[in-house]
Amino acid sequence: MKPLVKWGAGALLLVLALGGVVALLGQRGVPVQQVAVARTGIVQSVVATGRMNAPARLDIGAEVTATVLEVRVREGDRVKAGKVLLRLSDAEARAGLQQAQAALAEARGRATQQSAVAAPVAAQAVVQAEAAFVSAEREYQRARELVAQGFFSQQKLDDARRALDTARSALQSARVQAQANQPSGIERALAASRVTQALAAVEMAQARLARLRITSPVDALVLTRSVEPGSMAQPGHVLLTLAALGGTRIDANVDEKNLRLLTPGMPAKAVADAYPGQPFDAQLNYIAPAIDSQRGTVEVRLAVPHPPPFLRPDMTVSVELVGGLKKDALVLPSGAVRDADREAPWVLALQGGRAVRVPVKLGLRGVGAVEILEGLKEGDAVIPQTEKAVAGDRVRPGPALAPVKGMETPSFISR
Repeated sequence: MKPLVKWGAGALLLVLALGGVVALLGQRGVPVQQVAVARTGIVQSVVATGRMNAPARLDIGAEVTATVLEVRVREGDRVKAGKVLLRLSDAEARAGLQQAQAALAEARGRATQQSAVAAPVAAQAVVQAEAAFVSAEREYQRARELVAQGFFSQQKLDDARRALDTARSALQSARVQAQANQPSGIERALAASRVTQALAAVEMAQARLARLRITSPVDALVLTRSVEPGSMAQPGHVLLTLAALGGTRIDANVDEKNLRLLTPGMPAKAVADAYPGQPFDAQLNYIAPAIDSQRGTVEVRLAVPHPPPFLRPDMTVSVELVGGLKKDALVLPSGAVRDADREAPWVLALQGGRAVRVPVKLGLRGVGAVEILEGLKEGDAVIPQTEKAVAGDRVRPGPALAPVKGMETPSFISR
């Protein structure tokens, strides 16, 4: 029985020893990693992938059904505004134009005739009719006097009256005709109307012919050609696709969580996947008013003021937009800030051997780093989220993580 007593006493001593060690360790705290608040530079940027695009894409087609006679461009050609791209069968339209032009010439000739011939002739006819009327009136007066004296019979007076009425009617008719041929008369208005109608017919024939000569509406690059001479062009069928020149842009989609970081006019640097060593400048000039609910992104467009010659429509590019930078800021790694995207961000600071919850105010956010505006000072130790400590735990400093390194200001930002 004595050995059992000895073993029991030994176990008791071991348990007491272990308990003392645990108590000692508890007073010292659990070791945790830490990272210090560093004073350095920070750049806030948004990275996105997009595609090169032209200001406008134009699908060129025919307005009428006709045979294609000639196609003057191919894919990759650069064309000026007004350049003829293709010609359709136009024999009938040309004949119609010639007919309309002949009708116009005739109408103009008739208008000239009216003003140069008809009007003077009508005026002269009035003069002649007035003379005839005066003569007939005198003859009537003379016949009436002679009949009254008994020298002529009543028949002679009746004949003179009829002659006078005829002369009066001829004078009235001549005057109406002369009035119609005046500049404000109906004949002049009718002649001008015929000229106007003929001009409209010529313009219509010219428009019909113009529809058979398809031209480029703007300076553009030919992207696709889906027509050959001899084929039939029909309304609604795309013959050529053009990309307007003069305003190359980038269309990209940015995660909606970065929407608050975007402002029109932000500078950016872009690089084409096909030419990774040749970055070029861009500038944000459009932010879509709505969010794509399917992908959780917002569409943005960036102008490229000086596009390099190697750019092509639909080329894939990577874009970095810079929303802000500071060369001297208090910075922590992003992983050390908790609830960073909520209204009340905070950190778990190491103070007096305990983990203490400290609210902070955030500023710029860079790649893997965040600026601390309020709540901490340079050199303060913060426990990252990877550690299992919670507020109120007794802890002690363990391995220190490297602080955030200064971020270089991008070359496309004015220093």
